[in-house]
Parts: sequence; structure tokens; C-alpha cells
Amino acid sequence: MYQLNATNSITSSPVSPWGLLLPGSNGLTSIRDKCAGGGVIKEGKGLFKTSDFLKNYRFGDLMASADIAQLAESLARTQVGDGELSYKGQELKLDTAQSVEELVREIKEFQGLRALRLEGNTIGVEAAQAIAKALEGKSQLQCCYWSDIFTGRLRSEIPPALMSLGGALMMAGAWLAELDLSDNAFGPDGVRGIEGLLKSTACHSLRELRLNNCGMGIGGGKILAAALTECYKQSKQLGSPLQLKVFVAGRNRLENEGATALAQAFKVIGSLEEVHMPQNGINHPGVTALANAIRHNPQLRVLNLNDNTFSKKGAVAMAKALKHLRNIQVINFGDCLVRSQGALAIAGTLRDGLPILKELNLSFGEITEEAALAVVHAVQDKAQLEKLDLNGNCLGEDGCLALKEVMETMNMGDMLATLSDDEGELEDEEEDSDESEEENEELEDEETGEPEEVKENGVREIKIPPSSPLTLDMTSFFNAPSPDRLLNLGAKRTQLIEQQVDVSDATKTAVAFLKISSVYREEPEVKRAVLESVDALLRNAFANSSFETYSFISTLMVMLGLHKCEDSGKSVPMVPGHLVALEHALRQDYFPQEHISTLAVFISQHSQAFESCASAKNNLKTTLQRQISQQ
Repeated sequence: MYQLNATNSITSSPVSPWGLLLPGSNGLTSIRDKCAGGGVIKEGKGLFKTSDFLKNYRFGDLMASADIAQLAESLARTQVGDGELSYKGQELKLDTAQSVEELVREIKEFQGLRALRLEGNTIGVEAAQAIAKALEGKSQLQCCYWSDIFTGRLRSEIPPALMSLGGALMMAGAWLAELDLSDNAFGPDGVRGIEGLLKSTACHSLRELRLNNCGMGIGGGKILAAALTECYKQSKQLGSPLQLKVFVAGRNRLENEGATALAQAFKVIGSLEEVHMPQNGINHPGVTALANAIRHNPQLRVLNLNDNTFSKKGAVAMAKALKHLRNIQVINFGDCLVRSQGALAIAGTLRDGLPILKELNLSFGEITEEAALAVVHAVQDKAQLEKLDLNGNCLGEDGCLALKEVMETMNMGDMLATLSDDEGELEDEEEDSDESEEENEELEDEETGEPEEVKENGVREIKIPPSSPLTLDMTSFFNAPSPDRLLNLGAKRTQLIEQQVDVSDATKTAVAFLKISSVYREEPEVKRAVLESVDALLRNAFANSSFETYSFISTLMVMLGLHKCEDSGKSVPMVPGHLVALEHALRQDYFPQEHISTLAVFISQHSQAFESCASAKNNLKTTLQRQISQQ
């Protein structure tokens, strides 16, 4: 190894495995030759071509010409993609140290390992520890493609496995460029498993972080945001701040709180080029927080927030933020309910900015013809536009024709996506409803003062000022049930549920049962919380002398689409949790045995409602038959 002395002369003095030392703003900057790509040496503030490096620095007397040639050749050979070891998609079930002996041997013997692909295999704790041991000597590792590596594993296995692998990367002194842990469903505990890694120097060089479909939830989103913020602060103190460019975290149930926490981290980091956060249950408060954050990331090129809920308020905030960005190429706000006023705001931004936009997706947003035409006219001068998607909106037949004609007139007809799923023109009542909903959102944001009781679907919901966090969380859960919100209620959840549900009313009890059971998951913590809550609800209900059990069962069947009556409202989509919770209740001593036969009749029928719940249905039928035989 070689280093530069105070007079910019290279000597043959040995240096640490951190590689070449280059002069930076804080004196000598330690970096790895592994971070170089295509004959480029990376320094804290910029890049040096190998030829420039060799030309601009004098060499010490101790360095021979052969050494110079060897150094130049080594640097020139360093290219992204070299040094990859792949086990991708082999569907290996790796449980023990013995099961990974061959893999470990190959890792140890692989010289210059820069990328390790383990996707599509399943790794247990002991196997992960063995792999980690092999990685401790791989200081040049840059890319970890470790998506879908815990299929079939208990959730409790995942954090220790991740800690072992992350600890090895830290011990090796690796500088990561890419980390992909998508499709691992590890929840908030899994984020804890990588928290230490994300805060360490191994991630100071991170450029791409992919955590798609990991079930992080609100809690995991907050942990991740804090870790990234800490990584940035520590790396900045060392003179080379984190330059994260790609962030992927779709399908993670982040909701407003998780999105807001990450938005704060994005604002601090400021280097993002791609943000992908589709399907996260984010509403306008979270969207507004993200909008404020992207303004501080001027190099942003791709923004994908598909299948969240903007509404007018979120869409307007996002439109204002986009005015500050000149490098946006792809915007995906499909299925985000931007509505007409939001689309008009975005059209205004399009007219004034976004000069290199290539793709715009505003599909399925309840946008009417007038607003859609405003968007179309706004893209007229976008020379690089390749695709405009306005499918699934509320244009009507005439509106669709008008859009096509305008695009053809502008010689951009081939850029307009199909309009085959158009929802037709909005009725006046629907437009009034949308406006009312927007007004309600604003009122909710401004609401303060004394608690106010409201009723929705039979469940008493209490709007309480911020000084009462427990009840506010209870209201939040019943408004939009999720596993994280149920867990956040803590040990008092059963007491709170009993307080907020009028168990003398069969309909209100049925609604509460369906909302609680809908968030059921096999993760032990969530499973326990759901079943304990169901027990508290039903035990209290069946013990009430005025509670009508048959009415409760009948209402439940109607709501699940298994029974029809003249006064029945809209049924809810059945999910396995509904049947799992019901099967659990049947086995408890509080459930009245005299109604089991009636319940069995409903469950035994063939209904499309059961299509996605075959296994849960079979378990419920077995329990019902067992209970009947014991009567």
C-alpha cells in the first residue's frame, strides 16, 4: 500500500486496510480503492482520474516504476460489477453452519469480493452466523443483495441473523454502496436488527437502500429515520457526509407518522435522486411532510408515491414542492386521489417548471375532464415527455375523446396511456361529497379544545386534544385499523376497547370485532394483541344481560357477505383474520354454545367471500364440527 506525504509525494509506507490516503479538506482523507470505479479514485470532495492522479503527484524515491505501473493497472481494473458472487434464486434452505460450509468456503476463497447475492434463499440464525464469520475478512464488499432471505423463518429469528451479518460488515471495515433487504417482512424488530449497521461507518458510503415490502410499520419507519439521520451526522463530522441517492420502501405500512419521520431524515440528507414509497397508507399530513422534504433534495429524478392518499391538500403541497425541482424525470402519483383541484395545482407546476419530465402518472385520482385537459395542455412544451397516464379518472366518454384530440393536435398522441378504465363523469352529489371531505380534513387539522364524541359504524370515537395520547390512539385505530396502531395502545388496549365500544349493541360490537380481527397477523406480538382484544370485547359483550347473541352473529354474517337481508348495508371484504379470531372465540368458555349450530350453517355454505380465506375457513369448520359433536 502507498500513501501521500506532506509534499504530495507517494511513498511505500504501509497503510491500513482502508486503502489509499488522499489530501482532503481535513488533511489526509482515508478511502478505499474499492470505491473507485472505472479507473477513478474517490476523495471526500470529488473524483480523480487515475491518469490525473499519477500525473499531478510527485513520487517518492522509495517507489519504483514497476510499483507505479502496478498501482495504475490495479486502479484501472476496478469496475462496478466485478467481483460478484451470486447464489440468487437457488432456493437453498440454510439452517445450520454445516449447511453453509460450501458457501462459506467460496466466500473465503473469493478474492476481491465486491458484491454478494443471496436473494431467494432462506437463512437461519446459525447459518447467518457462519456466513457472517466468512464476511469478516471481506473489506472490499460494496453491494449486499439480500432480499427475500428469510422465507418461512420465525420473526424472532430475523433480528439476530441480521445483527450477525451487519456486525460482520462493520468488523470487516466494509464501505457499502448498495444494501437490498426487500421482501423480508421483518417488521420493526428487523429494523432494529440493522440499526447498528446503518449508523456505522460501513454505511457512510451508502448510495442505495432498498427495503421494499418489509412490513416495517410506523415503529420501524421511525427507527430507520433515526438511524439514517445519525449516519448522516456522524459521516458529516468525519468530513464526508452520507450521499444516499436511492431510497425504496414501498408496502411497509409506514402511514403518516412513519412517513413524517422519514421526511425529516430526507430533509437532512439532501442528496436523494430516487424515492419510492408506494402503498404505505400515507394521507395528506404525511404527504405534506414528504413534500417539504423533497424541496431539500434538488437532484431528485424519480418520485413514486403510488397508491397513497393525497387528496387536495396533499396534492397542492406536493405541487408547490415540485416547483423547486428541476431534475425530476418520473412522477408516479397514480391511485393517489389527487382529485381535480390537486391536478390543477400540478398542472400549474408543469407549466412553470419540470423541464426534463419524461413520465407523469396521475391515474385513478378522481380527476375530471377540465382538470385533466389542464394537465394535458401543461405538458405541451415537455420535449422529453414519453408517457402521460390519466387512466381510471372521471372524464366521461366525451372527456376521453377531448383528451385524445388535444394530444393528437400537439403531436403527442402516442404518449397518452390508455383511457380504457375511465370511471365516467362524476355526479354532482359525488363532487359535493369530495368538497365536503376536503373541508372536513381541514377542520380536523385545526380542531382543538374539549373532547367530542362522534359515532361511525356504531363505534364510539372520542376526539381528544393532544394531552390525551392513549384515547387519541384508540380513535386512530378504529378510524384506520392497523397492527402497529393496535400494538401502540400498549397494555391498556383491552381496557380502552371496553370503554369505547357499547357492547349492549350487537351491531356496534360486530363492527368493533371486524376492525380488531382485520389486523391479525401470524407475528406473535400482533397475534397476541388481536386475540386478547377480541377476548376482552366478546367476554364483556356475552356477559351483558341485554346483549342479543343471535343478532350479533347474524349481523356479523351480513357484514362478511355470508347472509343477506333487506336492511343489510355494504359488506366488508373478508380477510383470514376475521375467521381466525372467530375460531379462537369459539374455543373460549365465554362463547354461548347454543348458537354454534347456527354459525355452522353460515360457515358451511359455498360463497365467493371465502376465496382468499380457504385455510382459515377449514380450521373454523373443523372447530365448529368438534364443538357440535361434543354437545
